[in-house]
Amino acid sequence: MKKKSKKSARKKSAAKTAKKRVTNPKSNVALKGTVAKARRRAELRHVPWNSVEVEALNPLLGRHFVVGQNIMLARVLLRKGCIVPEHSHPNEQLTFIAEGALKFWIDGKEIVVNAGEVLTIPPNMPHKAEALEDTVDFDVFNPPRADWMSGTDVYLR
Repeated sequence: MKKKSKKSARKKSAAKTAKKRVTNPKSNVALKGTVAKARRRAELRHVPWNSVEVEALNPLLGRHFVVGQNIMLARVLLRKGCIVPEHSHPNEQLTFIAEGALKFWIDGKEIVVNAGEVLTIPPNMPHKAEALEDTVDFDVFNPPRADWMSGTDVYLR
């Protein structure tokens, strides 16, 4: 009997936690990103990239992104010679190069990532990049980048 009671108590606790996560269903999504994590919830969406405005961060760098509950997908557009200054963040990052090439300085190494290749960057690992040619880069972050959503990513501006 005691095991059943503990199980039941855990289920009730999990249900309460789940209810707390969904606070305002009308504000649960961020296309360009302004919604706090506590207000996002998972939902099915179909988002054409051309419906998400490109944010021009500087003359050589633009980006747009879609944010889910626990993940962010960004499409980053870099002109040849664009430098992404050294930075780090608590987010795990996957970088997929769709077109072009990026040279990374990371963990004491120089790594060139070409079209069709992926680079995984662990959380809190300082890294820098340079576009070796005009490049289209898709970055996946977990959790979503709060600094990108709030516009406080001054190192890119």
